[in-house]
Amino acid sequence: MTKTYARLTPLADSLPATVPFVGPETQERARGRAFAARLGANENGFGPSPMALSAMAEAARDVWMYGDPENFDLRMALAAHHGIAPENIMVGEGIDGLLGYLVRLLVGSGDVVVTSKGSYPTFNYHVTGFGGRIETVPYNADHEDPVALIETAREVGAKLVYIANPDNPMGTWHAAGTMQRMIEAVPEGCLLVLDEAYVEFAPEGTAPDLSPNDPRVVRMRTFSKAYGMAGARVGYAIGARELITAFHKIRNHFGIFRISQAGALAALHDQDHLRQTLDRVGAARRRIESIAQQNGVHPLPSATNFVAVDCGADGDFARAVLQALVQQDVFVRMPFSVPQDRCIRVSAGRAEDLDLFAAALPRALERARSGL
Repeated sequence: MTKTYARLTPLADSLPATVPFVGPETQERARGRAFAARLGANENGFGPSPMALSAMAEAARDVWMYGDPENFDLRMALAAHHGIAPENIMVGEGIDGLLGYLVRLLVGSGDVVVTSKGSYPTFNYHVTGFGGRIETVPYNADHEDPVALIETAREVGAKLVYIANPDNPMGTWHAAGTMQRMIEAVPEGCLLVLDEAYVEFAPEGTAPDLSPNDPRVVRMRTFSKAYGMAGARVGYAIGARELITAFHKIRNHFGIFRISQAGALAALHDQDHLRQTLDRVGAARRRIESIAQQNGVHPLPSATNFVAVDCGADGDFARAVLQALVQQDVFVRMPFSVPQDRCIRVSAGRAEDLDLFAAALPRALERARSGL
C-alpha cells in the first residue's frame, strides 16, 4: 500500500522541532514528581480578581457558544480604560499570539528584524518561523540598549525592532523619556515593537504617553502578569488603525475563548484588586532581595514580578545553583545568554513559596560551590 506523507514547506522542513520554553509540567513528568514552589515562569501566584473568577465560572455555563470574534466588550472597556479609540486595539491570545500575527503580517523570507541578544525568545521563534533574519544587539549593563537597537535597525534596514520595557529576563527598565526618544528615532520603513507585559509593576514614569495613531510603534500589553490570568491567554496590541485593521486579515477570529473574554473584562473593572496585587508583588520582590542578600548574592533592581539574582560567578555556576534548587523541588529559570546567564530568575511568589526558596537557596549555593 502506498503511503502518503505530509509535505512540509522547505522552510518548515529546515526548522528544528523545538519550543521557546520547556514548561514546568514537562520537567515534572521527566523528574517524576511535582515542584513544591513554582517560581520560574513569571506567573502571578497571587491569582486573578475574585470578580474575574466569578465571571469565568458564569461564562463556563455558556461555553457551548463560540466567543465573540470581535472581542467587542473587552475592546470597548480597554478603550475606555486607556482613553483611546477601540479601533486602535487588537485583542489576541496573549502577547505571544499577537507577536506571531505581527510577524506574519510584516516579515517575509529574508526580512531583517533587530532584537537584544538574550531577550524574550518567543519573538525570535516567530521570526524564524516566517523566514526572517535576526540581528541581535548586546545588553548594556543588564539593560536593553535603545540607542544601539535603533542604530542597528537603521544599518540593516530592519522591518521590526523589538524591545521589552520593563525587560524580561533581567527585570530592568528605562524611563518614559528614553523610550519616547527611541520611538522618535525609528527609521523609515521600520516598526518598533514595544513589549510592555510588565508595565503595571513598573514605577510611574516608565511608559511613554499613548499615541495610538503613531505609525512608528505598536505597544503590547497583557492580562497574564499583573492581572494573574496567564492560563487564560489574553493580551492586546495598541497601534495605528491601519496596522490594527490588518490583523483581521490573518488572525484566528475565535482565538479568545468566551470564558477568557469574560474574565479579562471583569479583571479590568476590578482595579482595587490590581492595586492590592501590586502591593503584594512589591513585598515579595523585597523578600527575594533580602533572601539573596542574606546568602551573599546580588539581586538586580526589578520593575517586574520577578527578580534576577546575580549568583556571583559565570553561567555554569548559575546553572549549578538552578539545578540544585530544582533538586529541592523549587522551580526557577535563568537567562540563557552571556553575561546575563550569571543570574537566576525568581518569580515574586506567595509567602509559602518564598519560604521554600529561602530554605533551598543556601543549600543550592553550597552544592554549586562544592561542585556536587
